[in-house]
Amino acid sequence: MVRYGKEHKSETRRRIIETAGRRFKQDGIDGSGVSTLMKDAGLTNGAFYAHFASKDDLVTTAIADQLKVQAESVVALAEPGRAGLEQIVRGYLSPQHRERLGDGCPNAALLDEIGRCAETTRQAYTDGVLILVEGIAARMAPEAPSSARVKALSLLGQMAGTLQLSRALTDSRLANELLDQGVDNALALLDAWQRG
Repeated sequence: MVRYGKEHKSETRRRIIETAGRRFKQDGIDGSGVSTLMKDAGLTNGAFYAHFASKDDLVTTAIADQLKVQAESVVALAEPGRAGLEQIVRGYLSPQHRERLGDGCPNAALLDEIGRCAETTRQAYTDGVLILVEGIAARMAPEAPSSARVKALSLLGQMAGTLQLSRALTDSRLANELLDQGVDNALALLDAWQRG
């Protein structure tokens, strides 16, 4: 029997988390069984329990990971200040983001299911969203990001809802118009908050 080192186990776990995160966003949490998740990762079902206690454990871990990736690859890399906020809004409410469910935001893809998940998953989601929101708030009010926290959360909610609705529409022209209007609304809100 071949024995693998800790590094191999760690890499395998990372692969499961990443592929599960994409699959959850693509097909939903309830629509993604353990066998499909493991097949995506190129592993057998039996290997699952060497890495996770349950599917809920994987869901919690994958959601936290997806939010961390979003905070690091989108929010943290945006330009400072108002320009960065606009960059975040335009990227989020773009047809490209709408079409890439598996690579997109876990908020727009999974919010309805996360609300029905176990407390540990909802707590991991809350922790991840707060990190994301803090990055947005720091661009809104760098001198007092804590005062901008609820505004940043509201902005994220508005963007996630707009993206969800755009994904659900069968009329592509209307879906694109909705995204454009969502950008206009978000930028108008940001401008009003900065004047206020």
